[in-house]
Amino acid sequence: MTISAFFPMNSGKLTFLVIGSCLFLILTSCRYFNQNEQSTAKNEQLIIFHAGSLSIPVKEIIDAFNKTHPDVQILTEAAGSVACARKITDLNKSCDVLLSADYQVIDNFLIPKFATWNLKFASNEMALVFTDKSKFSNEITNKNWPDVLLKDEVFYGRSDPNSDPCGYRTVFTLKLAEKYFGKPGLADKILEKDQRFIRPKEVDLIALLQTNAIDYVFIYRSVAVQYKLPFLILPDSVNLGNPALAQWYSSVSSKINGNKPGETITQTGEPMIYGLTIPVNSPNPKLALEFVEFLLSDENGMKIMTENGQPSVIPTFTTTFSKLPETLKPFALSN
Repeated sequence: MTISAFFPMNSGKLTFLVIGSCLFLILTSCRYFNQNEQSTAKNEQLIIFHAGSLSIPVKEIIDAFNKTHPDVQILTEAAGSVACARKITDLNKSCDVLLSADYQVIDNFLIPKFATWNLKFASNEMALVFTDKSKFSNEITNKNWPDVLLKDEVFYGRSDPNSDPCGYRTVFTLKLAEKYFGKPGLADKILEKDQRFIRPKEVDLIALLQTNAIDYVFIYRSVAVQYKLPFLILPDSVNLGNPALAQWYSSVSSKINGNKPGETITQTGEPMIYGLTIPVNSPNPKLALEFVEFLLSDENGMKIMTENGQPSVIPTFTTTFSKLPETLKPFALSN
């Protein structure tokens, strides 16, 4: 049976109808794909490097930011803060916002070549975290914890000082404890023990703790709060959390690897302050600034930070005040 049996028209009309239909479909498809490409082009991307200890609050802040910026795709990379900085300086990786667990990382590794300003935004303190299955967890106190850690049957973990501020802050904590308890050699004894449980960043240690591979972890109090883990509150003279003890904290120091092979940087103890910046290689500096403003606002980002155990220090003095974008100057103080 021929086509003309179904369509009472001559073959010329049928050919014209078929060709017209095909052209319509092609034009419609082209318009669809063009609209789709335009829609994709409208979407913006933001790249954030952040300290591992900020993983939970950063996710919550991004979720809140995306409610008013649904077309923004935010990519995050969590690592030790020093490692984050080296991704920019050594690997030349693009980054829109860097959130460091220690503002000094920005000063020492990024300014002035890779960033022009540094803004402090939150605080924290060191804690000794454990689980209900940790050995001697029912006996440990803020007076006997060094003795517990030195027991042969007890294992503890810490992060790498060359990758993570929590690592060199652990060294500070132990050196301060040595002075606080009046026990010469205490810090070295604990630091020499259990070195196989050193990891690149502090949150890498949580899995070891939860699987009972280790009994204790030196980590930020905020991380313990966020993961709902029991922790020992250390004395202010040891925990690096009291700004009034800045001079006492500065009595200890530690060397870490610098920007160049064989180079070292001396880190000095001080109250724990987080810092942020927008690197000069930011692919989207305008959107990055908008995100930072959202993060620093009391009703948005800083509210989330405080709820996660990291109180605001805004406004705080910065030596780079003159370099700050105008919209960020209300969040800082000039020296």
